[in-house]
Amino acid sequence: MRILVTGGAGFIGSHYVRTMLEGGYPGYESARVTVLDALTYAGDRANLPSGHPGLRFVRGDVCDLPLLLSLLPGHDAVVHFAAESHVDRSLGDAAAFFRSNVVGTQTVLEAALVSGVGRVVHVSTDEVYGSVERGSSTEDWPLAPNSPYAASKAGSDLAARSYWRTHGLDVRITRCSNNFGPFQHVEKLIPLFTTRLLAGLPVPLYGDGSNVREWLHVDDHCRAIQLVLERGRAGGIYNVGSGDAHTNLELAERLAGLCGADVSLIRRVADRKGHDLRYALDDGKIRRELGYAPRVPFERGLADTVSWYRRHTERWPHTMPVRAALG
Repeated sequence: MRILVTGGAGFIGSHYVRTMLEGGYPGYESARVTVLDALTYAGDRANLPSGHPGLRFVRGDVCDLPLLLSLLPGHDAVVHFAAESHVDRSLGDAAAFFRSNVVGTQTVLEAALVSGVGRVVHVSTDEVYGSVERGSSTEDWPLAPNSPYAASKAGSDLAARSYWRTHGLDVRITRCSNNFGPFQHVEKLIPLFTTRLLAGLPVPLYGDGSNVREWLHVDDHCRAIQLVLERGRAGGIYNVGSGDAHTNLELAERLAGLCGADVSLIRRVADRKGHDLRYALDDGKIRRELGYAPRVPFERGLADTVSWYRRHTERWPHTMPVRAALG
């Protein structure tokens, strides 16, 4: 089995690759993995094992069709993680998001089609559904993205569907809630708040902190992706959730406690433009059809994540003091 993983040096992609190469997915212990990653600011070659015989790393852009056409022949599947993913950045540079997320996805799909690759798993987000006032989004809910990031991911989902419907390409789509765990870039909420609180620095909480997000450990997300790769249906869409929903204020207070920091370090700042109030996923489909269920309890996973960042001060912003973690 040969698998091409785009964005495999990022947070979620690298966890998937490491788990596969460590034999964590039964039946795929001997799989050979090609990682394609542009190594922009959020990708890091150090996230991947060095010298593993089952890994080939290629630095490159998912928008580079000739490169993809040279890499894909002989691969059995593509797992497509590569994406610009930070909402705040999308507010200031939307063009980069539409290029990577929409054009990049279309390029990957075209290359897979031309190369005769059997399956493509396209990794997406719950944000394509927009803010959910009540209830939980099912896979057949209309898409109502509210940020350039979410809109670009919705566009990529529709591109994936079109290649399945028009060309018969076996494409499966996953839409996941917020992830957390080790190796996540420090621009995201949990690692940002954790590293700053460990250093005794204030953290910025948007608005009144009432925005609700559902949190899933990265290992559970990657297991779900593997289930979709193995047993999902062509053209199928699968929500991947956890049921662990918390307001941003609740999460900030939990992190302060785990970091041994005073809650006075939580500082409210002006809310983000178009900030969705609540995301909620109905993931009954993947549970029923594929037997998925998260395994990592939120409290344990959060504590383990804080401990990981406490030990790995090299992952903190270079300008941040590290005395609190080293003390």
